[in-house]
Amino acid sequence: MHAIILSIGDELVLGQTVDTNSAWLSAALASRGIMTRFHETIADDQPAIAEALRWASKEADLVIATGGLGPTDDDLTRQALADAMGVALVTDEASAAAIGEYFAKRGRAMPPRNLIQAKHPAGCAMLPNSCGTAPGLQVKFNRAMIFVTPGVPSELFAMYRLSIEPYLDELAASQPALRRTILTQKINTFGIGESDVAEKLGELMDRQRNPLVGTTVADGLVSVRIRSEFDDPRKAQSELDHTANEAARRLGAVVIGRDSQTLPAALVDVLIAKKARVATAESCTGGLVAKFITDVAGSSSVFAGGWVTYANEMKSSQLGVPMELIIEHGAVSEPVAKAMAAGALERSGADLAVGITGVAGPGGGTEAKPVGTVWVALAHRATEGAATTDARLFLLPGDREQVRDRAAKCALQMLRFHAMGVSIDELRWARKN
Repeated sequence: MHAIILSIGDELVLGQTVDTNSAWLSAALASRGIMTRFHETIADDQPAIAEALRWASKEADLVIATGGLGPTDDDLTRQALADAMGVALVTDEASAAAIGEYFAKRGRAMPPRNLIQAKHPAGCAMLPNSCGTAPGLQVKFNRAMIFVTPGVPSELFAMYRLSIEPYLDELAASQPALRRTILTQKINTFGIGESDVAEKLGELMDRQRNPLVGTTVADGLVSVRIRSEFDDPRKAQSELDHTANEAARRLGAVVIGRDSQTLPAALVDVLIAKKARVATAESCTGGLVAKFITDVAGSSSVFAGGWVTYANEMKSSQLGVPMELIIEHGAVSEPVAKAMAAGALERSGADLAVGITGVAGPGGGTEAKPVGTVWVALAHRATEGAATTDARLFLLPGDREQVRDRAAKCALQMLRFHAMGVSIDELRWARKN
């Protein structure tokens, strides 16, 4: 069984509002074994909406359209559905009474224009709205069962649970052949590019394979998305587990976790397991590494504290970085990053420390040190108690926000690798001087 989701509204087409309804509906349908084939976004244009409904009703078994059921002149979905079906709009008296009662309970007079919400294309069933004034619509048209809901998320969610879910349950019970299981899992990585991930996954990414494996990139992370689709739920789960485990094995230490697991949380988990405490010394990232770590519940047991030493004088006075070192090599340099990390380690009494210095932009770059040049140093205590430092150079793409974000994540991954006993060189973006 396949579905098409139509999202209706000028605000969506213009990018003024992000369409979260489609994502929510797709996940809800997938949990019931229904694959969404298309998301379509249509402006508040009656002919365009009618054409989209005609097309979708021929392409899918289930169509859910959200938006355009309000009382204003730009709410045109019910009229468009009537056009697509070639029928007239008629008034549902029970719905009209329910809308009037809605206003009466709130001590308000119903504006006359709200009566349009009681109209529906002839042949449609009206769906109750437990959260608002606009009833939904349901009708069998061409191949599809069509549901039309309000675009307000709370009203959509309630209508889905009250009216659409029961229909899907009844359909699955009466036609078991339509029932399939769709299970998904996401494996998150940081430190290698998308093409490197694909190379490591190899034949797992064959598009004819089930489970199906693909990759997406967001905020510097490459995520491996796995979809397992089988008639037998146990088969779907076992195949998903097998593929996910094999993908994680091939990718190795760059895997930070699955589904919602974040890099900071993965680092905190390792530090807790190792009973290690960390400190930070930041310049270009402005405290972002410390923020990422302390965003994680339980981080107080592993985070000693940190310094934001933007000015060179602060690097010297707070962390003990020799001013002559800064003058000789520049603030953005390997020696200064190492001295920052060593100073943080010594002053905090932690087991690990990072020092970060770089050019985040948009200005400040030079030919020798362009925007995106970042040094990250890691200091740790050897068995005899002496501090040992190591540093890597990163040339990070993007604007100021992206450079800072990626630099902070590189520092987190360096800390995680060290705590796990993994070579920093596994972080492909890292370079030695």
